Amino acid sequence: MIGSARSLVWPRLRRADVLIIRAVLLAVLMVWILLVGFDAFLQFARQLSYLGRNGYTLGEAAYYILLSIPRRFIEMFGHAALIGTLLGLGGLAASNELTALRAAGMSRLRIGAAALGLIAVLSGLVMLDAEYVMPPAEVRAQDIQLALRAHHLAALSSTGLWARDGQYVVNVRSILNTQGGQESGVRLRDVRVYGFDPQGRLLSVFRAQSAVYQNTHWQLDHVQITRFDKLGAHTRYVAVLPWQTLLSPRLLELSVLDPNAQSLGDLLRNIHYLRSNGQNARIYSDALWRRLLYPLNVLLLVLCTLPLVFGAMRSGGFGKRLLIGLLIAIGWFFLQRAMVNLAAVYGVPAWLANTLPLLLLAAAAVWLFRRRVGSG
Repeated sequence: MIGSARSLVWPRLRRADVLIIRAVLLAVLMVWILLVGFDAFLQFARQLSYLGRNGYTLGEAAYYILLSIPRRFIEMFGHAALIGTLLGLGGLAASNELTALRAAGMSRLRIGAAALGLIAVLSGLVMLDAEYVMPPAEVRAQDIQLALRAHHLAALSSTGLWARDGQYVVNVRSILNTQGGQESGVRLRDVRVYGFDPQGRLLSVFRAQSAVYQNTHWQLDHVQITRFDKLGAHTRYVAVLPWQTLLSPRLLELSVLDPNAQSLGDLLRNIHYLRSNGQNARIYSDALWRRLLYPLNVLLLVLCTLPLVFGAMRSGGFGKRLLIGLLIAIGWFFLQRAMVNLAAVYGVPAWLANTLPLLLLAAAAVWLFRRRVGSG
């Protein structure tokens, strides 16, 4: 008898879960596509003003926007998850379907769990996008923008950045953001400078472990110098060598891939390199922890706004509740960034600076959910 009762209850609950997941999924996808499309359209309109500069074409502008789509999907997911969940569940509440589910014995906690489960799955897909799809796409998109601003530079994903500097050709395998000290904001790693004569013959090769900008000029560190003449190749090593180049730090900053667009492996490697060289890796540490905690951030934000949906079951004014949810998300975004930046000023470790706001959000989400929803 008990087994037959369970067989009647569980299929009904599974169908109810499908109903909730389908409603929320459709709403999230609709909002997600609209936000990404609108943002991409605005950027495309901006790119049109650059047509003709350094041979920039309409096709390149469209290709750049296409390459930026994976990043835009990640940036807009949090907003889409929050708005879509409110719209999806709000639609069920407006049609009294949530009330019917409650009358059938489905608790508000179970309804919220079904919606949060879907958001968790979508968050996992977003993390895969951030790790495997976005980084190579951003490298190619940045190459297009760099060629637009400086036609003598070319950034390639496999061999780094190439630049023509008079009779020299410069290859920089990796460029990192740095903070503090006397540096320009970038540090070059594995620098190779090839010198040619007017006939195109190779005269010299300078290979440095790194390069920094100090006192208005570049300085190469741990340099291997190889010169070629009729007698052959001659190699010597120097610890420090001034480097006269037309490459400006500001121009090179444009070629640095945003830490938020890098994979977790690249972030870890950059953090290790900067710390081993006594440099401040805070910008990469913040990006690392922001990426790791991103799914929890989205889930807790959605959890904070679920009580607004269940309030709509008892009264109208869902549009007002949706506006309140948006204001919560926007306010939280600015509050979180302010807390992280303030923590960086006072030297709070990156993991703690990014975790503390999340703990506050978790406490607020649990309190609101228990106070407004409870287990009923």
